[in-house]
Amino acid sequence: MEAVPAIVLAGERPGGGLLARHFGVAANALVPVAGTACIVRVIETLRQSKSIEGGLISGPVRSVVEDSPLFTALLRPQDFRWIEPAMGPSESAADALKFLNRWPVLITTADHALLSPDAVENFCTKAKSLPVDVVVGLAPIEIVRHAFPESRRTVLRFADGGRCGTNLFFLRNESGVRVVEFWKSLQADRKKPWRMARRIGTGVLLRYFAGMLTADDALQRIGLLAGCTIGWVNLVDPRVAVDVDSVDDHALAEKLLSEPRA
Repeated sequence: MEAVPAIVLAGERPGGGLLARHFGVAANALVPVAGTACIVRVIETLRQSKSIEGGLISGPVRSVVEDSPLFTALLRPQDFRWIEPAMGPSESAADALKFLNRWPVLITTADHALLSPDAVENFCTKAKSLPVDVVVGLAPIEIVRHAFPESRRTVLRFADGGRCGTNLFFLRNESGVRVVEFWKSLQADRKKPWRMARRIGTGVLLRYFAGMLTADDALQRIGLLAGCTIGWVNLVDPRVAVDVDSVDDHALAEKLLSEPRA
């Protein structure tokens, strides 16, 4: 299987992240998890995966990167390059895709401290088999709750089962940029939910809230609005549903990383 580049989103909101301030570091990407910074864990995981060959790190801001010996060491092999992040994750993803200009490409995030090479291999292999422009990874909520009963996770409640996002996205070709542009446009309306609802379609939203919308239905609708085709793959490793963006998730990640994997 031919290796693809990866984009790692490592920017954060203006003023810095809450987790970074809690742990006294300059950016969320530098928060240590079981003694190793989040961004280091993610990049080393990608380097160990046969599916990935280098790529880009979007963020943190230049002042953080230039003042960080950790980033200096992380970028020394030159397989991953750093670029300045934009104002938000969708804008950063769009800029990174334009800068990289290679396809296919994997997109993930710097807070994915529990990501493993096997999970990356599994996702990329399944994603490459789907004849669509964009593939997202979803994890069944039953599996995630069974593994982490005390962890609070955002659930997408589809008619064919509740699922969690995994911050794993595979863009097969340039058409995949359209879904990022659509994401940007939705973020622009995030303070005007009535406008977002009108764009997605009131009927579609009513079907979702009534539990009548399947995952395929939802992604087909988003793809139609964005102008591309979107599919999804089922990921049964519960750890892919955990991103370290809160103190509670940080504690969970440290606990899991201190235990031997079965």
